[in-house]
Amino acid sequence: MMDDRIAALEARLRQLEDEREIARLMASYGPLVDSGAADEVAALWEPDGVYDIDEVYLAGREQIRAMVRSDAHRSWIRGGCAHVVGPPHVTVDGDEAVAVCHSLMVVHEKGRYVVRRATANHWQLRRIGTGWRVTTRTNRILDGRPDSPELLNNGVRGEKARG
Repeated sequence: MMDDRIAALEARLRQLEDEREIARLMASYGPLVDSGAADEVAALWEPDGVYDIDEVYLAGREQIRAMVRSDAHRSWIRGGCAHVVGPPHVTVDGDEAVAVCHSLMVVHEKGRYVVRRATANHWQLRRIGTGWRVTTRTNRILDGRPDSPELLNNGVRGEKARG
């Protein structure tokens, strides 16, 4: 009976550690992308990971790295911007996980801060030898389109993003 209790505690601890590591990975995205740390941002993804952002589809670390190094992104940094990722809802299933959250892109324009984008974020992650990595991150603008709230709802249910 003691062995069962210890095994149950270890499983609960593993669950909490996984959720914490995933939340930390997600929370690191904003500071890394806003500081232009292209290699570190790309390393959040698996080598063939996908970042699907409404108007941009990035496949693989090199494309993610190039997005951070792009003139357009560097101009956001120079002007002042903050990618704010909200608290995640994380569902872990063994070595796979789904997380969902909101994010805001806040930019400095004409002496004030404005929200440029508010998005639904759906993250699919996998545990690898060195920890958790993103396999697919899907962002959809929260502008009334039906796929944005669906993305959030699927994530809270622990489901993968649909097509």
